[in-house]
Amino acid sequence: MSSQFTLRRESRAAALQFLYAWSMNTPANLAEDLRVFFEGLDKPRDTYAFAEELIHGTIEKQAEIDGHIRTLAHNWEFDRIARIDLAILRLAIFEMLFRKDIPPVVSINEAIDLSKNYSTADSKRFINGILDRMKDKLGRDSRKSATE
Repeated sequence: MSSQFTLRRESRAAALQFLYAWSMNTPANLAEDLRVFFEGLDKPRDTYAFAEELIHGTIEKQAEIDGHIRTLAHNWEFDRIARIDLAILRLAIFEMLFRKDIPPVVSINEAIDLSKNYSTADSKRFINGILDRMKDKLGRDSRKSATE
């Protein structure tokens, strides 16, 4: 595995951890909360620049992302989605919609891997189903970045 790939995977995991905590207890001061969060990680904060981009983008676009989740989660009440699964979905959908440099299938695969590490066995199918429907709505080749 390339170091770039490993670094992005670690950054996604860090972003997920922060977004999950943020969804449980929204901080009064996001910048301060991020500072404390990154101080607690193994590597220097600048190592997690990708994580910070994902965190800020996901929080900024949360209302739009949640609208997509509500539409795509057929027969599932939004408020009943497990918080960790919701954080995984928000992160992946943010990437799929707003990070044109990342092929959608990469975002889906990374989300499924996150669900294996942080959620239940059943979550993988639920997350994959929603993200697969999102991929179909994008109107672009899911195996390529939009910049290719």
